[in-house]
Amino acid sequence: MKGLSFDVLRTAKKYKLINYGERHDFVIEDILANGDFRVKDIHTLERYLLKDLIRYGKGPDFEIRELDF
Repeated sequence: MKGLSFDVLRTAKKYKLINYGERHDFVIEDILANGDFRVKDIHTLERYLLKDLIRYGKGPDFEIRELDF
């Protein structure tokens, strides 16, 4: 597993997640008590939980990186 771990993710920061060839750019809106994150997609403005993106497992290309823009 490359990139950042879940425990270093911070509110109001922008990240990209790559999993199974799909890229998701999002900003973290809230950190929930159960260890999940409420995020908002930067491009579509859709809101969802971070665990929804990894519901089917972590692929060999799984990576989380902070965006600099």
